[in-house]
Formats: sequence, structure tokens, C-alpha cells
Amino acid sequence: MILKYNQTKSNNFAHTYSIIARDPKTGEMGVGVQSHWFSVGSLVSWGEAGIGVVATQSLVNKSFGLRGLDLLKQGNTPQEAIDILLSDDDGRDVRQVAILDAQGRVATYTGAKCIKQAGHIVGENFSVQANLMLSDKVWPSMAEAYEKNDNMALPERLLKSLEAAESVGGDIRGKQSAALLIVAGAPTEEKWEDPIIDLRVEDHSEPLNELSRLLKVYRAYEHMNNGDLAIEKNDIDKALEEYDTAQKMFPENLEMTYWVAVSLANQRKVNEAMVLFDKVFKKDKNWRILTERLPHSELLNVSEENLKKILSLK
Repeated sequence: MILKYNQTKSNNFAHTYSIIARDPKTGEMGVGVQSHWFSVGSLVSWGEAGIGVVATQSLVNKSFGLRGLDLLKQGNTPQEAIDILLSDDDGRDVRQVAILDAQGRVATYTGAKCIKQAGHIVGENFSVQANLMLSDKVWPSMAEAYEKNDNMALPERLLKSLEAAESVGGDIRGKQSAALLIVAGAPTEEKWEDPIIDLRVEDHSEPLNELSRLLKVYRAYEHMNNGDLAIEKNDIDKALEEYDTAQKMFPENLEMTYWVAVSLANQRKVNEAMVLFDKVFKKDKNWRILTERLPHSELLNVSEENLKKILSLK
């Protein structure tokens, strides 16, 4: 359940189940969460590259997120951080909080008055925690799913854990929102690169399905970015391979197809590009109008003759 810290006018309850974890191979750390509450990711999930991650839930004390990370920066262990956070908290009996640091150390707390079924499990480099569940099978199922999917990348592995929670009943009242937060294992001076992934489903009838779809879209755009990087290095074969992978993952996305066409045209592969331009223009004529404008911004560098050929497509 979730209640905004210092919210005194209402005692609305919302369930939460979450997982915090660190991938020992990459050092990446993450939080995965689903709740019958609007915008759960803006309340529960906190993280900073090279520092750690925090999940704060139940009658949530939102301050535990940033304060928990600050305590880790000061050299406290996750357990010490939780002890400090709870030491002056009058609502400690209804809190649930989990903290993991960049070394993989984990601590989790479930208050004695969290609404049943509630509990947590701490494993190696991860913990799962839940409250207001349909049954006490939820968090053990989450832990089992996380451990057995160790061949997956961290974001996909966190999703498997959340899906396992839902498969055994999840929240006693239903579902509404979900979120996935991933930060790097090493500190970064480029703060705009942190977090690596921050996906949120604020309100949806099937939030985990939607979160999974968004992660797939994210992966597809990763391949697009890799393709662009390969173009910069003049590795055309690699670029086409990456673009092809992206398009197969998300074939209905016209923008992906369009920019692949632009990249091909800029590499003097105009005939291959025209096949893709034709596909896009037939779906939406606005892309043709955009193509007319690209040479001015030097984003489409083709001869006048080839530009006319491209724009002649109907």
C-alpha cells in the first residue's frame, strides 16, 4: 500500500510489491514495482549511479528515497541507513523499505502493522517485498523467479519477478501502475545519463504488460542508436544489421523505418532507401513533407536528382 508522506487528510491504502537488485556482472542496480496506486514509480523507486537504490512503500514515507541514498553516500551500510531512517519515524510500524548499495549489500524492513499479507525476502544482491497481497505466496514467488532467470539482463529479470507476483494473485484489489528504474554501478559525472532506464506506466488496466512493451520499445531504440553510431564509423554492414533488428522488434513504428531510409540515402544507397521511403509515405504523407525540409538542416545529403526521385514517390 502507498500513502504519501505527511498526507493527513486521507488514509487511502494501495498495495505494492517490488524488487530491488544488482547485476554482479554489470554492476547495474534497479527497482521494479507494481501497485494498485496511481504513478507508483514517482513514490516508490529511487536510485543513483554508483550509490544504490531504494524502494519505499506501504504507508510510504517518500523522504526515505533521497534520505536513504544520502545515507549511503555518507558511508552507511543499507542496514544502518534503514535503522537511521526508522529511528525518528513515528509511522515505522506501517512502513516497508528496502535499500541496496553498489557493493550488493541489501537490507529490508517490513513494519509489524503493514496490512497482511506482507513480508520480504533478502537474497544475494536482491530483495523482494510486498504488502496487502492476496496471499503469502507473492514475495517467495518473486524471489524464485528472479533467481532462476539469471541468464537475463537486469531489466528483463526484474520484470520476470514482477510477473511472478501477479501469477500468484498479486494485490488483493487489483493493479494500476508499474515502473522500472535502472542505474549504473559506477558513479557518473554526466548526471543527465542517470538513470539508464526510467520507465513508468502511470495508469493502465494491465500495467505489467504495458511496462514489458515499453521495455521492448526501449531495446529497439537501443539498436537504432547503435546503428547510428555504426554509420558515424562508416560501418554500413553493422548499421544495417542494427537497424534491421530494431525494425523487426517494432515493425509498426514508421519513424524507425523513416530514419533508416534517411541513413541509407545519405550513404548513397538510394535505391534501398526508396523502398523504405515508399512504405512510409504511403502510410503517412507528412513524412514526405518532412523529407522536403531535411536538406535545409543538412540531415538529408543527396543530389537534387535523387531528392526528386525520393519526393516523386506517392
